Amino acid sequence: MRKNHFSTRIAPPRADFALSRTATAVQRVLLGMTLAVAGLPAYADTLNTEEKSVSTLPETRVEGEMDLPSELPPSYAGGQVAYGSRVGLLGNKDFMETPFSTVSYTEKYIADRQAQNITQVIAATDPAVFSNGLTGTFSENYSIRGFASNISDVTIGGLYGVAPYYRISPEMYERIEVLKGPSALLNGMPPGGSVGGAVNLVPKRAGNEPLTRFTGTYMSDAQFGGHLDVGRRFGEDQQFGVRFNGVYRDGDGAVDHQKLKAELTSLGLDWRSERARLSANLYESEDRVRGQNRGINLASGVAVPKPPKSDTLLNPDWAYVQTKDHGAIVRGEYDLTDDLMAYAAFGTSETRYVYSGTMLATVFNEAGDFKTSMGQLKMELEKTSGEAGLKGNFQTAAIKHQWSINATHYGDTQKDYGRRQVPGADWITNIYNPVWGPAADKSFPYIAHSETRLTSYGVADTLSVLEDQVQLTLGVRRQQVLTDTFSVSTGARTGRYDEAATTPAAALLIKVTDNISVYANYIEGLSKGATAPMTAANAGDVFAPYKSKQKEVGLKLDLGDFTHTLSLYEIKRPSSYTDPDTNVFSFGGEQRNRGIEWGFFGAPLNDVRLMGGVAHVDPKLTKTAGGINQGKTATGLPKLQGKLGVEWDTPVLDGLTLTANATSVSKQYINADNSQSIPGYTIFDVGTRYTTHLASRPITLRGSVTNVANKAYWGTPLLSSLGLGAPRTVELSASVDF
Repeated sequence: MRKNHFSTRIAPPRADFALSRTATAVQRVLLGMTLAVAGLPAYADTLNTEEKSVSTLPETRVEGEMDLPSELPPSYAGGQVAYGSRVGLLGNKDFMETPFSTVSYTEKYIADRQAQNITQVIAATDPAVFSNGLTGTFSENYSIRGFASNISDVTIGGLYGVAPYYRISPEMYERIEVLKGPSALLNGMPPGGSVGGAVNLVPKRAGNEPLTRFTGTYMSDAQFGGHLDVGRRFGEDQQFGVRFNGVYRDGDGAVDHQKLKAELTSLGLDWRSERARLSANLYESEDRVRGQNRGINLASGVAVPKPPKSDTLLNPDWAYVQTKDHGAIVRGEYDLTDDLMAYAAFGTSETRYVYSGTMLATVFNEAGDFKTSMGQLKMELEKTSGEAGLKGNFQTAAIKHQWSINATHYGDTQKDYGRRQVPGADWITNIYNPVWGPAADKSFPYIAHSETRLTSYGVADTLSVLEDQVQLTLGVRRQQVLTDTFSVSTGARTGRYDEAATTPAAALLIKVTDNISVYANYIEGLSKGATAPMTAANAGDVFAPYKSKQKEVGLKLDLGDFTHTLSLYEIKRPSSYTDPDTNVFSFGGEQRNRGIEWGFFGAPLNDVRLMGGVAHVDPKLTKTAGGINQGKTATGLPKLQGKLGVEWDTPVLDGLTLTANATSVSKQYINADNSQSIPGYTIFDVGTRYTTHLASRPITLRGSVTNVANKAYWGTPLLSSLGLGAPRTVELSASVDF
């Protein structure tokens, strides 16, 4: 499908304003004579083109056709975010015409953040996303709208199960897109049960200009690395594209005795003609942490201790966690007519995971003494994922229709090995002066085997009237969940969940003016039932699938180069909890999150870019077993977050940019009865960037210091109550184009 109508206002005067909503070839020719175009065509690489200064011009209104479903929306003013993102089976949509809360981070922003995982991108300035601040953990850890999100639910091009499983190095991706709220209609069921939002990764494609870029990196205390990014197009019409990314990082992290290693090799191939587009992505990655940050618990009656020095390692320095992933994805699109497109995609991946180290650490007195129990885990996970569908446009009388139908499939086979506790490997030490015993002997007995199959069929239609000023989206998805568990001794099936459910969605968007959109939505999600973690006494127990429900109203104000968003929402879903005394994992009851979010992004002043906002969420346990803790606040989540990211292109030196970030969060409860909490904190980061030429080669130098004050603070890890936030960390990089 090649044509979607759009209408936009080109703002006047901003010396560095990036015109970005003009995406077709005709528009680029007409406007390229007078304006610097920062938005690039499909699969363009954002870093290949610098923003250029423009003269003051009168406001211009542009109307035309834009291929949003298969092409990437261009960059917004300032180049940090895009004008739109993928909205599941609805395809790519302009954010002013999206009846949900979304944000799409560009390749430029990812590089300027010097990000080593996707959490460092999505949690930097978005107040709806919370990260505990820990570094060197076994997995990325973030929540969206007050619900923990599973990193395994990240999609690549809309496909579940094909991204690296526990930590994702972002160098092979051109966009990182966040859609807030349940998304079963839009994306199908998330295998890991995330309901607060969905994260989608868009693989890099070769741009129209040849690219050979090398980036050298350094992170304190002694981690060095490099990233090679090469892109070329071939053919008379440049129809063939090749994009290669290779990454290697290794060395000591900012936490004492902690070593971090990451490797990534990826290849992106694409071919495009007037009506057809084909692509393939292959990758292999490895992530290893020695001396991982696991976290600690508190025994009953022990108060929250004062945090030790920020660079203290609260896990044995000989402990390690290693994840190896490789995957392949193919996708095809074909325009059957100007108003009808067919598409299909398939992906597969494998994960090999090994963990050795602290399984449970419990502080048992006010002096900070704690007992540590060791364990070993190993997991083998094979996944397949696919989707196929049709998108089309038609008109009946005065009503325009943009419709979509698709079918999705996800399957995995998981085998688990290891021991939650190693005999004779426990010892006692102190959080303020930890001393570690000898490495535990490794043993990985076969302990669990499960298989999951998720299939779904979805249909949606966006009805538009009054020249697209009023848009109503209606949709429904039928989802089938099949989970089998097997005996590790006999191989016989020991349990099965075979459930189906229908999840509807409805959304209304009204464009009050060219600059203001208001929207409301109701959407349901369906998730596979939770599985008790390997650290729980009932490890491996599988619970039934469940539904989540979101109601949301919002407003979007686009001032041309600076945008504000405001949303109010309510999400309900079943709640889970691991009892600190019995260590039994339970799943049931209900958690209800109500919240309000204000966000902003863009360039309100010449040479100044801002991103950030404020969010308040009230995560209440509204239904609990026997009414115990009913009405209490859910654990591990701040009610209030405020974030601000600033960039200033200084007049002192052409090409010099100063940056700063601030993150402030309120207190978080760490037990279900809300009798204990950790205090809130505010963290400041600073940085600089300098773009110039060296021997006629473009070069960009970047430097940043996170947690400038080296503040020691408690965060809330995935599987325990307390973990130390990252200490002061210095990052440097230099990118050179050849």
